[in-house]
Amino acid sequence: MKKVFLSLIRFYQKNISPRHPPCCKYFPTCSRYAIEAIELHGAFLGLLLALWRILRCNPLSRGGVDPVPEKIPFPPISARKQHGQHK
Repeated sequence: MKKVFLSLIRFYQKNISPRHPPCCKYFPTCSRYAIEAIELHGAFLGLLLALWRILRCNPLSRGGVDPVPEKIPFPPISARKQHGQHK
């Protein structure tokens, strides 16, 4: 799945994005953020991070530098099950 998502994003970057004026308020751009998030955190979590970023990229946001977090502030589900937090 990871390769599929990355291919779709790269297709967007090369074929669709150049036809529109730049509008992303963040650095890196939302599409670059999505690639980095998927490469760093895998298809599922990376896609969730990318979708959250796209939702934040709107006319009311300030924008600015917003790198992909190296660590996610919550443990994965498998870690919660091992520690008895998930019932």
